[in-house]
Amino acid sequence: MGGFTAPLVCGRIPVERMVLVAAMPPTPGEAPGEWWENTGHGAAPAERERLDGGPPDEDALFYHDVPPEPAAEALSRERAQSGGPFGRPWPLVRRPETPASFPLCRDDRFPPAAWLRGLVRERLGTEPEERDGGHVPLLSRPPELAERVMRLSGG
Repeated sequence: MGGFTAPLVCGRIPVERMVLVAAMPPTPGEAPGEWWENTGHGAAPAERERLDGGPPDEDALFYHDVPPEPAAEALSRERAQSGGPFGRPWPLVRRPETPASFPLCRDDRFPPAAWLRGLVRERLGTEPEERDGGHVPLLSRPPELAERVMRLSGG
């Protein structure tokens, strides 16, 4: 949901750059619940199944490259997402002027990186910066993620 939230923040406080990690970039007026159909995400699971040899469970989607202990702790803290935000249109009429960077994780399975590349180009107007790693680099590669975010943000 950070792809829907970060641009709102950029419109309210001075920000030099927005760095979106494993995000769902929206278009103006799009509700998060519409994102899946509007982006053609329905074809993405087929690509993921082709790569993985079958439909993976959610643990395999999100935590396949996270060490066992942090993955278990993350799973123990998961809570169901409220359905409320999914029905509300994104309130911005245009994307913020803030430049955006998108560190794309090549091994992401949700959504698959091969599919996400084009969406980032189309919706953010930027070329994703690719690195190894899955959907949760905060847990699988924290030092590398911190270095990337700092570099992309100009820090």
